[in-house]
Amino acid sequence: MDWTGRYLTEDLPGIGGVIKEQVEDFWVEELPLYSPSGEGEHTFFEIQKVGLSTFQAVRTIARALGIPPSQIGYAGLKDARAITCQVLSVHGIPPEKVLTLELPHIRILWAERHRHKLRIGHLRGNRFRIRIRRVSEAMLPACQAILEVLARRGVPNWYGPQRFGQRGDSARLGSAVVRREAERFLRTFLGMPDRHESERVQAARRQFDAGAWEEALALFPESMADERRALRVLIDSHGNFQRAYQAVPKRLKIFLVSAYQSALFNRVLDARLQTLDRVFAGDLAIKHPGHSIFRVEDETIEQPRADRFEISPTGPIFGFKMMQASGSQGELEANVLAAEGLELDDFRVGEGIQAKGERRALRFQIHDPELWYDDGIMLRFWLPKGCYATAVLAEIMKAPLTQESFQDVSQLTEL
Repeated sequence: MDWTGRYLTEDLPGIGGVIKEQVEDFWVEELPLYSPSGEGEHTFFEIQKVGLSTFQAVRTIARALGIPPSQIGYAGLKDARAITCQVLSVHGIPPEKVLTLELPHIRILWAERHRHKLRIGHLRGNRFRIRIRRVSEAMLPACQAILEVLARRGVPNWYGPQRFGQRGDSARLGSAVVRREAERFLRTFLGMPDRHESERVQAARRQFDAGAWEEALALFPESMADERRALRVLIDSHGNFQRAYQAVPKRLKIFLVSAYQSALFNRVLDARLQTLDRVFAGDLAIKHPGHSIFRVEDETIEQPRADRFEISPTGPIFGFKMMQASGSQGELEANVLAAEGLELDDFRVGEGIQAKGERRALRFQIHDPELWYDDGIMLRFWLPKGCYATAVLAEIMKAPLTQESFQDVSQLTEL
């Protein structure tokens, strides 16, 4: 559901290779939107983490500080299969205490006070340094040719596999949340073993699918607290799926709805792929930099601005308050939503979950790209927030944007 496997640079051969063969092959550094002020009740701190998702890191840090995870703020989610640096915030804990933390696969780099909590989206972008292994130096010109096209036309603004979870089921779960289908949600959330998970977790899911819920509960590890809580309620309520669904945290449901919205955006982008640098009458275009959206009335007037990367066409993040395109683009978006049997108002989910929707650029600009060879093709660049390096890599390697495309890190190394 995340991506169909097509490329903007289909006429240029990819270089192949693999990434993340070693954990050091993929570095991500968050570029903050602002610096902490040095005073206030919140502590901003930067972490370097290895082999952990943002959620896992937040839970680990919260446990060490003796606070609920909701007390920790973050600006964005970072890939688990990488070395990543990102800024977090915590309320009511002094910087000195944060700096004393010693946690596996997490290093605290600095800590300073600030007046406000760090919120989602409070970052400028992310800087990447990536090694593509198992390719020769002779592939540098081919890589350069692809980068030149991407620099001129833009990179398809796909939501990458990180958005859809380790099992690739986040959008499916989000669809169940939007439709308020408690039983379908829980049968996906707790069952359906996936080969990307450990043998123990797969066994737990098989037991759940077989109706052996107590046995499944015994097998689910303590780290899967959300799954265990929902299953415990399901058992205690003698199979009341609605009650067990209510035990799933709202924060997780919001994330899953967002994944579903992302999958639907990808469908629209796929249909517009070869015209992602063109604007048409009825398009809703976005101005760069910034978020100002306007309707294109005359494409002959606006296209030169798109050619200069001053504006880009947008696609839908469907929601009940989303601006709707008109013309051929509006028809395309309406057809994607109709194929799901939904209307915009269905994104008023309830339970405090209301997906308002927004517009997202169909392309993004790759900034300051650098290319060299060092035991593989080396790439360094930075991207605006919300944009995925995997979209760049897919074009260069001609490798699909799926979990299977990128080799797992085989082992963690100490920081």
